[in-house]
Amino acid sequence: MSNEIASHINALRKEIPSDVTLVCVSKFHPVEAIREAYEAGERHFGESRVQELKTKIPQLPSDIHWHFIGHLQTNKVRDLLKLKPYLIHSVDSERLLQTIQDEAAKLGIIQDVLLEVHVAKEDTKTGFSPQEITNHLSPITNTQYPHVHVKGLMCMATNTDDEAEIRRCFSTVKELSIVNSQFSILSMGMSDDFRIAIACGSNMVRIGSTIFGERTYH
Repeated sequence: MSNEIASHINALRKEIPSDVTLVCVSKFHPVEAIREAYEAGERHFGESRVQELKTKIPQLPSDIHWHFIGHLQTNKVRDLLKLKPYLIHSVDSERLLQTIQDEAAKLGIIQDVLLEVHVAKEDTKTGFSPQEITNHLSPITNTQYPHVHVKGLMCMATNTDDEAEIRRCFSTVKELSIVNSQFSILSMGMSDDFRIAIACGSNMVRIGSTIFGERTYH
């Protein structure tokens, strides 16, 4: 298994430019698999459940950068912030943004986050509309939420084989990132579409199955 994971990572590195951060999506995968990716040189890992992250952190090296990439419920925010995540990708509402602000203030920290933008043609995906990012959120995030550092944007493209539609999603978010100079991170692209995302300007990709194989759900 370790040779497989290392070889998958080495193959990916040949395709991903050096200025693009690879987040290894380790959710639902065992600690042993994460350790193998770590030994292959990776330091950025993505989890989607607070409890799973809480279980894994003590078993793995302390220099791992943990990214929270799943849907985050407001009642889980305090527990997540206590785990000191490197970056929360999935801030998809003002209510969640305010909750992170409130809990971060209590802890005396400034939490790095990304705003999730809803550009896919699927109602099951969540996030702010492009109009909300442009007209409302960009001007106020620095002042209204002093304990939250909005570092950029995240999106998921429409689940389709239509490359033009995928490109539309990513290009829309790339254009939104230009409206605010603090938006330095564009988290776009997963195993099936990261090449298109990088071509559209992504500088952070979230890849799981290409590295670890199919997930074991539990």
